[in-house]
Amino acid sequence: MEKLTEGYGLVEGPVWRKDGLLFSDASHGGAFLLRGNGDVDTVFAHRRGMGGMAEHASGGMIVSGRNISWKSEPEGETKTIFEPDSAKGMIGFNDITTDAQGRIYAGSLGSDPLDGTEQTHTGSLYMIDLAGTAHEVATDILLTNGLGFSPDGRTLYHSDSARSHVNCYEVQADGRLGEKQVFVTAEGGAPDGLAVTEDGRVWVALAGGGGVGVYLPDGSFDHLIEIPQPMCTSVCFGGDDLKDLYIVSGSNGMDSDRAGAVYRTRTDVAGLPITPARVALP
Repeated sequence: MEKLTEGYGLVEGPVWRKDGLLFSDASHGGAFLLRGNGDVDTVFAHRRGMGGMAEHASGGMIVSGRNISWKSEPEGETKTIFEPDSAKGMIGFNDITTDAQGRIYAGSLGSDPLDGTEQTHTGSLYMIDLAGTAHEVATDILLTNGLGFSPDGRTLYHSDSARSHVNCYEVQADGRLGEKQVFVTAEGGAPDGLAVTEDGRVWVALAGGGGVGVYLPDGSFDHLIEIPQPMCTSVCFGGDDLKDLYIVSGSNGMDSDRAGAVYRTRTDVAGLPITPARVALP
């Protein structure tokens, strides 16, 4: 287990790209690129709450936070794709992912997870189709977090941290979802960001649990990968063969509010590549 960089508040949204690992600092703001030589560049400087990010096929990044937006690189232009509906109690968005067609899935927040209060207002899960239209595809998520698809694309996994559940849904041809089912009830930490490997195992960051819980396709526990701090927030696979597991963390439980770090370890199986978003931009 290597510690590659540290000094952040709450590291979230890791995305592997050809030029390195992109990650955000949700509490202090900004997105950063960790290059192969260990250098870290600032990509976006001024956006807080980016719990999820994804590449766009035309360039730039899709980011969450107060809304779902596209941001150019270098930072300059921003285009809003989906604005939260305050009448529904939506205050923003957390983790996002894309399916094989390039549609975006984004979980809405009904409470601010950064303010330290108990989560009491539920959010929903939205699918943004290729035309850029948002559809509510699941409801009653107390604290939305990690999202990822099974290798065949027929199942979507989704963390509800406040209930300690990783849920799963059958994915229909048009991207809508079937009935919510509990895939895992996590123990030893709240399920946060997640990733899926080619063999169908689901790798779940356990916030407060100090590591990543690995679960077999039937939901049974496989093993735990530990990191040397409690607030494990998200995971993604990278490297040329997608067998490098990147694990990111937050400062909770540490002596500093800048203890968030990025770790890396090798695995015996490759992660699934994440398709760039292809939704129409405004």
